[in-house]
Parts: sequence; C-alpha cells; structure tokens
Amino acid sequence: MSRLIFILGDQLSRDVSSLDRLQAGDVVLMVEVAEETTYVRHHKQKIAFILSAMRHFAEELRAEGIAVDYVPLDAPQNTGSFTGELARAVKRHQATAVVVTEPGEWRVRRMMDDWPEATGVPVEIREDDRFLCSRAEFRAWAGERKSYRMEFFYREMRRRTGLLMEEDAPVGGQWNFDAENRKPLPKDLAIPRRPAFPKDAITSGVIAMVAERFGAHFGDLDDFGWPVTREDALKALDWFIAKGLPRFGDFQDAMAQRDPFLFHALLSPCLNAGLLLAREVCVAAETAYRRGDVPLNAAEGFIRQILGWREYVRGIYWLEMPAYAQTNALKAERPLPWFYWSGETAMNCMARTIHDTRRHAYAHHIQRLMVTGNFALLAGIRPAEIEEWYLIVYADAYDWVELPNVHGMVAFADGGLLASKPYAASGAYIDRMSDYCGGCAYSPGIKTGEGACPFNLLYWDFLARNRDTLARLPRMAMPYRTLDKMPAARVATIRAEAQAFLDGMEKPEAVETKRGQGELFER
Repeated sequence: MSRLIFILGDQLSRDVSSLDRLQAGDVVLMVEVAEETTYVRHHKQKIAFILSAMRHFAEELRAEGIAVDYVPLDAPQNTGSFTGELARAVKRHQATAVVVTEPGEWRVRRMMDDWPEATGVPVEIREDDRFLCSRAEFRAWAGERKSYRMEFFYREMRRRTGLLMEEDAPVGGQWNFDAENRKPLPKDLAIPRRPAFPKDAITSGVIAMVAERFGAHFGDLDDFGWPVTREDALKALDWFIAKGLPRFGDFQDAMAQRDPFLFHALLSPCLNAGLLLAREVCVAAETAYRRGDVPLNAAEGFIRQILGWREYVRGIYWLEMPAYAQTNALKAERPLPWFYWSGETAMNCMARTIHDTRRHAYAHHIQRLMVTGNFALLAGIRPAEIEEWYLIVYADAYDWVELPNVHGMVAFADGGLLASKPYAASGAYIDRMSDYCGGCAYSPGIKTGEGACPFNLLYWDFLARNRDTLARLPRMAMPYRTLDKMPAARVATIRAEAQAFLDGMEKPEAVETKRGQGELFER
C-alpha cells in the first residue's frame, strides 16, 4: 500500500500540510504540465521561476530520503494536465490514496472534485495552513457584511497574532502609519545593491527550455535573478530586513526610472510559491523593529501588506468566487490597448513600467495600482482583459491574489465590495511620487490642449462618465464637488479631448491583426 502526496507548484514548503505525517511507502508526486504553463501565456520568467523552484524542492525532499516521482514537462508520456498525470501516477505506483493540500485557485479546486473518479482512489484534501487566516475564519469575520474593509480585518489579525501589539493596544498608539509612507524619493538618495542569486545547472536548464518552448510568451529571460530555493529565499529576506526595510516605510509609494525596485522586498514570488512563510516574514520585520533596527512606519507598512492585504484578498477570493470574477460595476468594455504588451506609448510612466515589467516580471504595488492600473481604470478597460494581463506578466501572480487586487482595487469592478473607492488619480499624483513626468511627451501641469497629460483628461472624464455609480460614495464627495465647480464648457472640452485620446489608441482590429501574425508577446 502506498499514498501519493501530490505537491503543486505553489506549495514548495516543507511545512505544507500534505507533507505532514508522512508514512512509510508514501511517494511525493510533482508534475510539470502544459496546461498550467499555458492556460494564460505566462511571462517567461514566471514559468522559469516556478519550474526551477519545483525542481530544486524535489531535490531537497530527496536529500531527506523522501521518495519523489517528478514528471518534467518534456517527459514522453506527459499528458499535459494535473488530472492526467495524477491518474498515471496512481497506476504507476499502485497507490491506494492521494493526499493533497487545497489549491490556491478556484479552477484547480474544481479539478480536484473530479480526481476520485479519474483515479479510482480516495483523495484527501487538506487545509492550507500556511496562511494566517483560514478560509473558515475569514468567512466568520465577514459574516453578513455587505462590503468588506481591509483596515478592520487587519486590526483583527493584529489582535489575533499579537504582531506589533502591546497587550491589547497597537504599538505606537495607532494601527496604521500609511500617512507616513508617501514620501517622494530624493534624487541623491542611494539605493542599496541587491544580492545576486547565480543560476545553477538546474535553473540554467530550465531557462533554456523556457526560451525554446515559450519563446513567443511575453517577457525577457536575460535578467532572471530570482531565488529558487528556500536557502536563497531566506537570504533575500535577510537582505531586505537589513538593507531595504529601514527606508521602505518612507518611500514605499515612490517610483524612479533609475531603479524599479528601490527599497521593496521582492519576496512575493517566494511567498506565493511557498519558499517563505507569511508568519516568518512578518516576525522578521517585527523583530527588526523591536531591536531598534527599523522605524515603526516601515515595519507596520510591510506587515500590513502581508498580514492585512495578502490575507484579506485571499479571504475575499474564496468567499466570493466564482461569481466575483463576473461583475463589471462600471460597465467598462474598452479592449486592452496594444501598448500594454509593447510598451510603445508616449506616456513615459506607462512605457517605463511596462518595460521594467517585461524585463523583470515585477513591478511594485504603486506601479501596478497607480500607473498601469490607474490608466486601465480611467480608460474603462474591460476587467477580464486587464486581469488576464496582470496574471500573465508578474512572477508572483496567482488567481487568488491577482483577481481581487485587480478586479476590486484596480478596476473597481465589484462596485466597492473590497475597497471603499476607486483608486483613480490624475497626472499630478504620478508627478509627485515619481520622476517619470520629466522625460514625458505630456505634462501633468497641462490640463487641456496640446501636451495635456492623458491622465488629467481621463481622470475627469472617468468621474463624469461614472457619476451615477460613484457620486454616492462618501470618499468621492470631494472630487465630485471639484468637478461640479468647473464651467460646463471646460468639462465638455476635457471630455471631448479624453474621447479623442481614447479613440486614437490602437483599434481592436489592429491588435487582432498582430495576434494573427503571431506577434502578441514577441515585441
């Protein structure tokens, strides 16, 4: 008798529940399948990161003496799907049961429902206890609420975990130091050098395979530098706590052309794949604060992103799916512009962010929310299209974390279930928080006419276009008061110029032609 312990590509942790209580005769199954690499056309670095991390994790388990059956992508009989490979492995090992940790994504959870019939053996699905809030606990917190707010959830999680708490009160006398986390970056401030993670034979082999097999996918491989082992992920965490976190709090919202990363951790790919655990990362930040190594606004701001937002969006995902993905509260129906793939736009902030994303499979949260996300919101891009883009281009993007962040925060497609207002801003915000505008063909200081920043035009057009939906929101009262004070002729000019700009973007037929030519991700 033997059990198959099925480990998915985002479960690369020795602490994952499926590896608990291993028995003699158990075999760990890990598979690389075409379906998972192509259900969207993931960034090349994302595929390379996950497959290299999987292969390294398999070797670590083998070094412990654990039997591992690893099926590479190019195995001759590979069926290309989780279900097909699991069924083959059950026969190969004459397994009597399958144990697996619940997946992160809804579509994979639906697959698991079919596995007992497909394999002919019972399938035990265990809770993923790497998160700090279980799905049941989040459901209990949500209760009968008609909308959810991260701040209240975050406070509850602080109390529950004791992180940054002094008995029943938050350290420093307040829960949230977000107001201290919005400083623009000084031009002469030195950015610390990040550690290098040299490619070993496994990673080099994976990169070569990805380049050959997924060459038409979006993204570059030349600058691949992700940690792909637990050991290297811990080194990346140590570097961030020592070098990045001390200034992270002040400048976490800043953007700069000279360095796309600044003081950010870049740990989310490792967290979401399982190489790091949420609790240990939060504890490391708290410990640094209590030692006096980092200021409170830095530790709190970083912990809030993990203990607050990360746990919060996962809870909403599992509570509201699958209907959540279908909502479109603002009735946004414009196709995704071609320049989201090519970066070919005169808007320097967009061009730089897309270029850096193509090069690194990463952008920090403000670039995602207030540049590429802000434009998609203001332009009325169809939620499903911008959501797919985010899922494709980032190494840390999985449906459970990408969908609520983009659907709820970027597109406001849930009508305010997740956030209390849309994150819309004119060019002034980007100018204040970055140096992008200095090299741009447009000026944030010009509101209409030649050289006017498209974000300025689109911001007021967005408000006017969505008045019936947004004006009722308390946090939107001030911008609507400002809009209402504008002369009607000025509003008409702004809206006409906004429409002309939108009409001037590439037409859907042009994008379809490029798709037909096989150029979708090669440019």
